[in-house]
Amino acid sequence: MHIGQRLVRPRQPWPSRHALVTIPLALIVVITLADLHSPESIHLGPLLVVAPAITASFGGYLLTGLIGALAVGAQAVIAVLNGGLDDANHISQLVALAILSAFSVVVCYIRDLRTEELARVRSVSEAAQRALLRPLPDHLGDLHIASSYLAAEKEACIGGDLYAVTRTGDRARVIVGDVRGKGLAAIGEAATLLGSFQEAAHHHPTLPALAEALDRSVCRYLAEYPEADEEAQEHFITALLLEIPEHRPVARVVHCGHPPPFLIRQGHVVAMTSPRPAPPLGMSGLRPGAYDLHAFSFRPGDTLLLYTDGVVEARDRSRAFYPLEERVAQWARCGPGTLVQHVVEDLLAHTDGALGDDAALLAIRRAPGPHTGLHLSHRAHGAV
Repeated sequence: MHIGQRLVRPRQPWPSRHALVTIPLALIVVITLADLHSPESIHLGPLLVVAPAITASFGGYLLTGLIGALAVGAQAVIAVLNGGLDDANHISQLVALAILSAFSVVVCYIRDLRTEELARVRSVSEAAQRALLRPLPDHLGDLHIASSYLAAEKEACIGGDLYAVTRTGDRARVIVGDVRGKGLAAIGEAATLLGSFQEAAHHHPTLPALAEALDRSVCRYLAEYPEADEEAQEHFITALLLEIPEHRPVARVVHCGHPPPFLIRQGHVVAMTSPRPAPPLGMSGLRPGAYDLHAFSFRPGDTLLLYTDGVVEARDRSRAFYPLEERVAQWARCGPGTLVQHVVEDLLAHTDGALGDDAALLAIRRAPGPHTGLHLSHRAHGAV
């Protein structure tokens, strides 16, 4: 289950726009009648320009042109009934109204063109972003999966956070990552890591080997930054690599500077920290060969909640961080889809819908049922 939350201003339905047309039409009628019944020294006809101006705020250029033509016609009626069209004052009012109405039509036409262009750009952007961050399957073997992505940047579907799941042999492999930075500027690095993971996950027998391969890919990508980029040496990606064998009640993980996952078992929540976390990807020069494997039991009925720091670092109005572990404990007996939905809704309420960073959530539950294999607790690399 993929749960996405993004506040989008809904398009106004046609009945509402249709009802709004009555406003400029009513103004034309009221202004015309008021002018005809006013003393000769009072001229209300120039106010007719309000009608096309209002129409341009909600209608297209054709509707604006039609209302403008009706306004000019109403001004002509006023002129005929108040002295004739040969009066210089009436002629000047007609010409001015026609020019201003035409200007409203031109402005509306340019706006409509840009709106259509923006809609096409958004459509292509959303398609590209969805192709990059593919929806995860609801089930993968005996695993039930739910996810959510909240992009901090407006109008974006994704940003610098990432996740992916793939099946290789008799095991599932998962990555959750967070590119330094946020929004669309971080998508290039996220795309590099996701592409490398989807391929390398099938060619490396162990998670440490997979982590080293991903680190090399990220380092190659970062090496291509222009030398003028002063922050090129500060770019990195925190990541968590997870492996879940199908027939063994165990999970294996490599921490690359990423927040630890939460293990939810029988209503209890435990942070599965690693005794020897590794540096983020893209910083292999700091500690070569630092990717240690950490294993723990993952039994039928257990749930793992993976997340990015955009969740735990989200702040409310008082600048308090979001208490993820405390909130998850309230919904510890929920299924993965319900759990993720509760966290997303609560997170948006905590931040009033204004996230300071991209946030991703991924819940994986092993279906209850008989499983064979060794029950493991915390064990270091080489024990499994």
